Amino acid sequence: QVQLVESGGDSVQAGGSLTLSCVASGYSYSYDCMGWFRQAPGKEREGVAAIDSDGSTSYADSVKGRFTISRDNAKNTMYLQMNSLEPEDTAMYYCAAQPWVAVYIAGLHPGRYMFWGQGTQVTVSS
Repeated sequence: QVQLVESGGDSVQAGGSLTLSCVASGYSYSYDCMGWFRQAPGKEREGVAAIDSDGSTSYADSVKGRFTISRDNAKNTMYLQMNSLEPEDTAMYYCAAQPWVAVYIAGLHPGRYMFWGQGTQVTVSS
């Protein structure tokens, strides 16, 4: 079965950095879009960043200039480099994938992704 497994979440002080990883298994599509989403208690899930197989990207305004999304297609692995972390970044971070869709279609819309991981917790303290 398709699995997406996130790792790298941790507790860090404001201003610190973390790198999240997401490994996909159980499918082999020639093209897909993968994204990072986050959800804090009491809030809706929001898109953070997304990248398709061409390498095109999309970022939420709140993380532009601080986060960088990347992927290794050969390893079916996606990364999120997070710098200058703020308490507002505290959330459960999920990776997601949608086959055969480019980032300009799937973007940061949670409803347009069909495969999801179980999440990794990021906590940023003041």
